[in-house]
Order: sequence, then C-alpha cells, then structure tokens
Amino acid sequence: MKSIKVLGTGCANCKTTLKLIEEVAAANGVAVQLEKVEEIKDIMRYGVMSTPGVVIDGRVVHAGGIPGRDKIVGWLT
Repeated sequence: MKSIKVLGTGCANCKTTLKLIEEVAAANGVAVQLEKVEEIKDIMRYGVMSTPGVVIDGRVVHAGGIPGRDKIVGWLT
C-alpha cells in the first residue's frame, strides 16, 4: 500500500488532486492510504512552495497544479 499525502490549504486544485488520485488508484486496483495535509508549517517541512503538492512514501513527486491522470498512474505503478 502506498502512503500518499496531498499538501495544500484546501483550495479547489488541492481537492481536485485528492479526488483524482482516489479515482485513478481505484480504477487501477491500487491500495493507497491518502492523507490531506493543510497546515502551512507541515507543508513547509517538505519544501513545497506551490500547492498542491504530492508526497508518496515520504518523497515529494509533484508541486504546483493538478497532475494529469497519466502522471498519477506512473506514480502508482
């Protein structure tokens, strides 16, 4: 199971990113543990300056803008 954190203060792009990751994981039969991180101090610990940010298994894989479905599939496989 992959541990995925979506970093963002609650903007529409952050919510869309979270939902998109859920959808792609379900469509590909990948078990994920999703967490939303909204506290600025917690987001800054990852060095992400532009949200939404995505952290998978402790590693930042994306920052700024909504990731595409193909990109998410690549993270999950």
